[in-house]
Amino acid sequence: HRTRRQATDQPSQQRYGSIHLVRMRYDNRTKEYVARRTAEGLSKKDILRCLKRFIAREVYQHLAHPNPMPKPLLQTA
Repeated sequence: HRTRRQATDQPSQQRYGSIHLVRMRYDNRTKEYVARRTAEGLSKKDILRCLKRFIAREVYQHLAHPNPMPKPLLQTA
């Protein structure tokens, strides 16, 4: 499943690109994933495609099931 390739969807594609670059530089889970996939023989292009797909699924989960807001504290006299 690929994300939509319409012109209106281009900004979200760019966001996924920014996210994967930041995660590849700073996130240990992503660094380990890239190293593992490289050892498996995947090209960098294929690794980025898989990583963008994973990020899209992760973002969707956060949007579809947001964490409930904590109840505000009641002030007492």
